[in-house]
Amino acid sequence: MTPTEQLNVSREIAAPPGRVFEAWTSAAQIMKWWGGGGVTCPEAHVDLRQGGAYRIANALPDGTLTWISGVFEVIEPPHRLIYTWSVEPADPAAEPSVVEVEFAEIDLGTRIMVNQTRIHSVDAREMFMAGWNGCLDGLRDLLGG
Repeated sequence: MTPTEQLNVSREIAAPPGRVFEAWTSAAQIMKWWGGGGVTCPEAHVDLRQGGAYRIANALPDGTLTWISGVFEVIEPPHRLIYTWSVEPADPAAEPSVVEVEFAEIDLGTRIMVNQTRIHSVDAREMFMAGWNGCLDGLRDLLGG
C-alpha cells in the first residue's frame, strides 16, 4: 500500500521564530509542551543535526507508553525542519511518514505550519491531527498566544 494521506495544521505563537524553533528542538523544552488530550511526554531525546535522530515518549492516559521517532533530513534554524516520523514499534516494511515544519515570522510572533505526508491510513491521519493540535496548543500555552 502506498501511503497517500496527509495533514496540515497551523498555530500562531506570541514568541519570535528563534524561541519557537528552540522549544521545538530541545528535549527539555519538548517535555514541557508535547502531548495534549491527557498525553504527556516523560522523556525526549534530540540529536539536532542532519541525519541525527529524535525519540519522543508519549505517556497515554491509560498508562501505555508509545514512542515517536525519526531522523532529521533538513534543519534550517529558525525557519524550517523536515524529519521522518514513525510510531514504535514500527512495521519494518512500512515507509515512515514525513513531517515538514515551517516557522514564519508574523507581526505578533510566529506562525507554525506542520505538514505531514505519506501517512498510511485515514485513521492514522485523524490520530496524528488530534495529536498535533494538542501539541501546538501546549506549545502556545508554554510560549504565549
